[in-house]
Amino acid sequence: MTDQPAATFPIQLGLDTFGDVTEPISGTPLAATPLTHAQSIRNLVDQAVLADQIGLDFIGVGEHHRVDFAVSAPEVVLGAIAARTTNIRMGSAVTVLSSDDPVRVYERFATVDALSNGRAEVILGRGSFTESFPLFGLDLADYEELFEEKINLFAEVLHDAPVTWNGNKRGPLTDQWVYPRPESGTLKTWVGVGGSPQSVVRAAHYGMPLFLAIIGGQPAQFAPFADLYRRALAQFEQPLQPIAMHSPGFVAATDEEALEILYPYQEAQTNQLGRERGWPPYSREQYLATAGPEGALYVGSPETVATKIVRNLRILGASRFDLRYSMGLLPHEHLLSSIGLYGREVAPMVREMMAAAPEPIAG
Repeated sequence: MTDQPAATFPIQLGLDTFGDVTEPISGTPLAATPLTHAQSIRNLVDQAVLADQIGLDFIGVGEHHRVDFAVSAPEVVLGAIAARTTNIRMGSAVTVLSSDDPVRVYERFATVDALSNGRAEVILGRGSFTESFPLFGLDLADYEELFEEKINLFAEVLHDAPVTWNGNKRGPLTDQWVYPRPESGTLKTWVGVGGSPQSVVRAAHYGMPLFLAIIGGQPAQFAPFADLYRRALAQFEQPLQPIAMHSPGFVAATDEEALEILYPYQEAQTNQLGRERGWPPYSREQYLATAGPEGALYVGSPETVATKIVRNLRILGASRFDLRYSMGLLPHEHLLSSIGLYGREVAPMVREMMAAAPEPIAG
């Protein structure tokens, strides 16, 4: 496979977080009492401020409704970030549209857009967790229909015009404006996809940029989805749109330091999810394989992480990479250090390498 046309769009380096509840620095990983949800949220805002100060392009905040993640209302957190930052763009990672109301989602993000002077983005998705469905009284049997209908309404609300719409899961709208209106006329809206061809085609149908959530396996396995997306855009006669990718990772001074710091937290979080979902125990061999050159975990020195990002941006023809920098109970101080290295060292390396003459990459 040769390089895809990522250079059509400017290269961007961002971050995202699920607002993981963390532990304080202690002598033994996972031995301390975790921080409160409140302190974890305050720390998240400080992390976003650092990302802004060192010139990163984006900070995304996920939505979850469970004990190990502190953020259930990302727009509120983004409002706090907007008030303390100047340049960084901000958004969801992702907004679970299936269990929310598209009109309210639009109104909340349009408000963040106003507070941030036009820096808000929305990443719409179905989410990898389903706890919001019983919490808000929704039937998981309607999983597909809810998202299909709600993204259709959201696409209508994006137009700078009154909305007339009818569906099965929500009351109709007739010639209805939705406020506040963004000063630019619309909100930048992505569709987050974890591996469904139908979701890829849906993003192309609406002419929305594609955001690939690559949290396991090999990023090269997602190249067919990127190719499908570009073909579908052409078939729907939509203009070319950017492709972004998100993956977890951690940056330290050396590969060895990064691998050793992250492993106990990655192991604990993966095993917790495994107990919920019936996965076998996580092994160090799995960890090292996923952290290797072809895996989906970006852990290592700045040079190692930058080289891996460039490789996969080229394979997918993507122009943006967001690092999920929060990993389980990994302490705030480690997160700040990783963010600093990512912004000050990884990001410049990636931009420099992507600006150089592209090299064919097999995969």
